[in-house]
Amino acid sequence: MQQDKDRLVADLHTRKYYQHRGGFLWIDRHGIDHRADSLLSFLKTVDEFGFNKRRFFVDEIAEDIERLRTLHLDRQQNQVNRVMARLEYRLTKSYLRYVAGQRFGYMNPNFVLNRLDTVAPNPYDTIKRPVRFRGLFDVKMEHPDDSFFAHAMERIGMGTDSLTAFLKSVQPENPFYRVFKEKLNRGGLSKGERDRVLVNMERSRWRQKDNIWNHQKYVVVNIPAYQLMAVDGQDTLTMRIGCGSLKTKTPLLNSHIKRMDINPKWFVPRSIILHDMARHAGNPGYFLARNYYVRDVKTGEEVDLHRVTRAMLVSGACGVVQRGGKGNALGRIIFRFDNNFSVYLHDTSSRGVFEREERGVSHGCIRIEKPYDFAVFLLAEKNRKLMDKIQYSMTDDSLSNRKMVVNGVKVKPEVPLFITYYTLYPLAGGRTREYPDVYGYDKVIWEHLKKYL
Repeated sequence: MQQDKDRLVADLHTRKYYQHRGGFLWIDRHGIDHRADSLLSFLKTVDEFGFNKRRFFVDEIAEDIERLRTLHLDRQQNQVNRVMARLEYRLTKSYLRYVAGQRFGYMNPNFVLNRLDTVAPNPYDTIKRPVRFRGLFDVKMEHPDDSFFAHAMERIGMGTDSLTAFLKSVQPENPFYRVFKEKLNRGGLSKGERDRVLVNMERSRWRQKDNIWNHQKYVVVNIPAYQLMAVDGQDTLTMRIGCGSLKTKTPLLNSHIKRMDINPKWFVPRSIILHDMARHAGNPGYFLARNYYVRDVKTGEEVDLHRVTRAMLVSGACGVVQRGGKGNALGRIIFRFDNNFSVYLHDTSSRGVFEREERGVSHGCIRIEKPYDFAVFLLAEKNRKLMDKIQYSMTDDSLSNRKMVVNGVKVKPEVPLFITYYTLYPLAGGRTREYPDVYGYDKVIWEHLKKYL
């Protein structure tokens, strides 16, 4: 135990237990029983999901079990006390690695992905600030905590049947996992294809608190595919999307679409003001040509463009807003959902983006190809009059017929939204489709999985 330097969460819990004089879990005065055999039978299958049995001490555990049962011992490295001690320790360590990894995943995406990209500093700031990381992952998930590890250890002492039931219960629930596992075990994969399967298997282990299979009606965005799927039972509406660039990635999250606003104003994010707009202060033509106006943040009142200075924009005292309507960066409709990043789904005035293969073009928001069709999908009742009003408000430039204008519609019931990142996606019939690793997340996950390969 003193020589064990492994730093995985399960390893730390193993050492903590025995360092605090925890009693034997697997061995008693009668020796080793069938609980160890039950665990070993599960550990022997780790190669079926691409892992190396050595990382779970499979051969060493099997050999020491045999030594104890046949009394094939000696006075050197295989003294009875030495064998029992290392067998006990390895059983617990491999057990906790296995149950925590299969139940929650072998890496924590919330910790890892939210420490990848740093926020660009304010170019006008003269004070050296601490490094801040850009939030990229905000999916509500379950994680292995102290209570999970305590419960896992309790199950060891409850007998072989209880232990076996627990080992079965920690297996991934995501149906994607089974598809990927079958693909892996069919063989015939190149190293790159195998690596892609392994990282997507890891994604499908993560225990989200909400999942698409809990709903009949939902929206899923897969960033690497640059695609949105709006699903309602057997009906699926698909469309292309534009999303955040490599520098300004779209965050991964789960939420619920709650409202759509037609002809929205665009409140320009402060990062864009600092990096792209502040230098144009004093040039009213720049703002007028783009239908921008400047507003006092405290009062909300519009500020004369001739009075606007760079300092007013840099300090945050004033913000920039683009009026709604034709030419607005958000297009003619926006779909809002709660999140911590001020991102949303929206139409776009730059329709040409959907003709491109590589569509990482935004500062984080998601531009959708078929905004009207998507608005209709979100309606629980397909009210023809409301649909006509939405279409008129989205397409008419004058909006002169005030009776046909609609500014906003609540989505009731709210529709679940899942912004995901799969570079391998299951299709019908057990087939899969590959997508490019546009944000480089596969490489990040692979670096963590290497500990088990």
